[in-house]
Amino acid sequence: MFQYGKKTYIMGILNVTPDSFSDGGDFYDIERALEHAREIISQGGDIIDIGGESTRPGHNVISSQEEIDRLTPVIERIKRELGVYVSVDTYKPDVAEAALKLGADMINDIWGLQRYEEMAGVVAKYGADICIMHNQDGTEYEGDIMDEMKKFFEKSIEIATKAGIDKKQIVLDPGIGFGKDLEQNIEVLSRLEELQELGYPVLLGTSRKRFIGTILETTEPKDRMEGTVATTVLGIDKGVDIVRVHDVLENARAAKMADAIYRRI
Repeated sequence: MFQYGKKTYIMGILNVTPDSFSDGGDFYDIERALEHAREIISQGGDIIDIGGESTRPGHNVISSQEEIDRLTPVIERIKRELGVYVSVDTYKPDVAEAALKLGADMINDIWGLQRYEEMAGVVAKYGADICIMHNQDGTEYEGDIMDEMKKFFEKSIEIATKAGIDKKQIVLDPGIGFGKDLEQNIEVLSRLEELQELGYPVLLGTSRKRFIGTILETTEPKDRMEGTVATTVLGIDKGVDIVRVHDVLENARAAKMADAIYRRI
């Protein structure tokens, strides 16, 4: 479906949660969620990434059934009424299966198939795409952070391919803000081009994250849009294929301009 390298694709965030760090509670109601999905598309979004459990630092873990109850009505309505490409942000295999049964196109796993290895089998069963995000507990790295990240990805890719996931269906995410402190986030962003060595499309998710607030000296996530746009443009220059964002219109316009320069579109 996607022609990676031709343009930057915009993944719009739709959290159907009461406690996400930036938009918790904003789209908890199904009609408001559907309205926001339409807005994402109208503003230039190519993908809608739906989350049913907050994964912010200190988040409350919920049961799989509660997550399924939050997600499935929204997925069903969006696929039926809008027909857009849907990614589902979950690391739980049973939640992923429920979403894929309803036609979700991608699973966005914040643990890169390494928290529950059966996740790979579920994704393969439905022939879905998988976004493998780098993550770890804590911020200690034995060696160079990019080398450690590549080792993580190589292990996840092996898990994926052994389960039957086609390599063409794999996307990598460096996991900005996960298992990384401020300086490590900056280091990874400054060296994103090194991930091109692995030969897979790269997704960048920095939207409204804490490190941007720290640098811009703002505690309000919704005041971090300009910083997010800056990372979007930087990421495109370094070969990123997808950006995952809250502020779709601003980032889509910035990406279009950056594509015209870097990709000569």
